[in-house]
Amino acid sequence: MKALIFEGPNRMNVKDVASPELQDGDLLLKVKACLICGTDIRIYEGRKTKDVRMPSILGHEFSGVVAETGSKIDRFKVGDFISVAPVIPCLTCYSCKHGYENLCLNRTAFGYEYDGAFAEFVRIPKVAVKAGIVYHVSGEIPFEYLALAEPIACCINGQRNSQIKFRDTVVIIGAGPIGFVHILLAKASGAGTVICSEPNGIRRNLAKKIGADIVVDPKVEDLSEIVMNHSKGMGADVVIMAIGNPSIVNQTIDLVRKRGTVNFFAGFSVGDMPSVDVNKIHYKEIQITGTSASTRKDHELALNLIENKIIDVSELLSYRYSLKNAVEAFSMAKRGEGMKVAIVP
Repeated sequence: MKALIFEGPNRMNVKDVASPELQDGDLLLKVKACLICGTDIRIYEGRKTKDVRMPSILGHEFSGVVAETGSKIDRFKVGDFISVAPVIPCLTCYSCKHGYENLCLNRTAFGYEYDGAFAEFVRIPKVAVKAGIVYHVSGEIPFEYLALAEPIACCINGQRNSQIKFRDTVVIIGAGPIGFVHILLAKASGAGTVICSEPNGIRRNLAKKIGADIVVDPKVEDLSEIVMNHSKGMGADVVIMAIGNPSIVNQTIDLVRKRGTVNFFAGFSVGDMPSVDVNKIHYKEIQITGTSASTRKDHELALNLIENKIIDVSELLSYRYSLKNAVEAFSMAKRGEGMKVAIVP
C-alpha cells in the first residue's frame, strides 16, 4: 500500500510499504479521509517529539470503511462505515476509573505508538476495538466531515472545562480550525457574545460567517479595549486560547473578569516557557484550566453533532488532496490559508 512516511523533522515522503497484517480481534480500515492536525505539523517541524517514532505513519483524525476483520470479531463486518477516536485508554488506571480517561496514565494513540491513517489502510488493533473507540457511522455524511469528530471532541472537552453558560461573553484567541470549532460550540451552548481575535483576514471573515459576533484584528485593533467596552469594564466570562503563543499568555489572562475562566486549549512547542504574572490569577480569583484530548463520550457526542447537523462543519474543510500529493497538502496546511486540509486516499 502507499503511505506517507514521517522520517524525521521536515522529512516526509509517500512510499510503498507492506499492508498491515491482522491478528485476532483486529480490524483493517480502508482510509477514506484523514485530516492534517496542527499537532501533525508540529511533529513534522520537530517542535513536538514526545512519543513520536521515526519512521512512522502520522494521522489521527480519520474515518473509513472496514476492509477486513481478524478472527473473533462480531461487532463489525466488511463494508461498515467507521469513525475512530485516536486515544486508546487502558480503562484500568486511576485516571480512567475516575472519569478522565483522556488523561489515561497508560494511554496509547494512533499516529504515535500505532501507525496512523495517512495511508491507504490502517490497522485498528484489538486493544482499540476492546476499548470501545471504534464507532459505526452513517453512510450519508462525507467521510471528511466524519473525520472532524476528533478535533470537535477535543473542543467539547475544552468547552466543558471552560464552563460556558447561557449569555456568557466568550473570547476565543485564534480562528484556526480549533478556534473555529470553539466558535460553533460556544454559540450552540448559548453564549451571548463570542469575540474572536485573529490576524488572518480570511479566517476573520470565516469566523464572522459561522457565528462570531465580533471579530478583531489584533495587529491593528486593541482587543482588551474592545472586550472591556463590550463587558462594561468587567472582562469576559470565558477566554479560550486556541493558539500556542507564549508571548500573549498574560494579555490573555487580562481579558477575563474576576472569577472568570481561562482555558489554555492549544499545546505549546517544546521549550516554550511563558512567564505568568501569578498576581493576575491570585487577586482576581481566576480559574485556569487546560485541555488534553477527549473521552469516548466526547467523540460520541461529536459524531452526534455532525451526523444530525446540529453544527454546520461544511466551512471547516478547505482543501482536499490525494495521498500521492500528501507532502504538498502539508505545505498548504502549514501556510494556514484556509481551514482543514484533508488527505483522501
